[in-house]
Amino acid sequence: MLKVGGVMYGFGDDLMSNAITRRTFLGAGVASAVLAAGGSALAQQPAPAQQAPRAKGPAVWLDMDQAELDAAYDQIKYAPNLPQIVKRYATNSEAVRARLGAPRRYAYGLTPIEALDVYATKRANAPINIFIHGGAWRGGLARDFGYPAELFVQAGAHYVVPDFINVTEANGSLMPMAEQVRRAVAWVYRNAHSFGGDPDRIYVSGHSSGGHLAGVVLVTDWRKDFNLPVDTVKGGLCCSGMFDLKPVRLSARSSYVKFTDEMEQALSPQRHLDKLNAPVIVAYGTLETPEFQRQSRDFAAAMKAAGKPVQLLVAEGYNHFEIPETLANPFGLLGRAVLAQMSLSQG
Repeated sequence: MLKVGGVMYGFGDDLMSNAITRRTFLGAGVASAVLAAGGSALAQQPAPAQQAPRAKGPAVWLDMDQAELDAAYDQIKYAPNLPQIVKRYATNSEAVRARLGAPRRYAYGLTPIEALDVYATKRANAPINIFIHGGAWRGGLARDFGYPAELFVQAGAHYVVPDFINVTEANGSLMPMAEQVRRAVAWVYRNAHSFGGDPDRIYVSGHSSGGHLAGVVLVTDWRKDFNLPVDTVKGGLCCSGMFDLKPVRLSARSSYVKFTDEMEQALSPQRHLDKLNAPVIVAYGTLETPEFQRQSRDFAAAMKAAGKPVQLLVAEGYNHFEIPETLANPFGLLGRAVLAQMSLSQG
């Protein structure tokens, strides 16, 4: 298990990549020996012992056995630079606040966690982008995801980041989290004018578990559930998310998410595309786990098959944690795409 910035990543100590452990410590030792012995030590190193291949177990999902499926939903194996990236999220967010000033903080619900940060632009009646942060459903705070704010503020849009309950605090259920995020969007619609926003130009973005929640928001029945227009959300970005929870339920993530049939069905956005009323950008990086890549491709393909407007973006050479940083760059893959979706020019 790896804890970075208050967020727990991975399912166990054994899931830390060998690229981190063995390369870091063994590599340093070998290099020192070579320097000390003029390179001759390298020839004296015994050949590494051949490990017997792991016996493959019965298929659990597609052609993956349990160990393979667990690894497929553990991004740490594919992102050895995770600690450095997550630290950048926080430090870059602090730097943005130093330039823009502290965001306005509004309560959208009754509990202390139900509050959101608004980084306001000076433009009147401006569009709004609501960013839903990730953190494996287990962590993350709005303050650490302020780093894209400057892109939106300079382009003439408000940038909003809600805080919400995590799955541990919700006793293993994702339902309270999804409900709070929906309430945050409803609050923004009803109160947009209080900070100079246009309620008819609300967009949502999300990454990782936040990408999943953005998908949930996009397939919400706003008229039935909140007495709001069916097209309350005018567009969305779902980056590196999970859109069919069946394989996630079968993975080691079920060790901390108490999946039920009701939850799996209700919170699998791919199963509710009949309620989708906005164009969607789906994005993923080529250095993410193959299963996360498949989730994004299948979600985009399902929308296309359903006749829904969708754009699929592939970030070549980006891992799961690097790709959201492109949202802060007007020339980055996500920044450029979201500004175009919102009909905004680069600031």
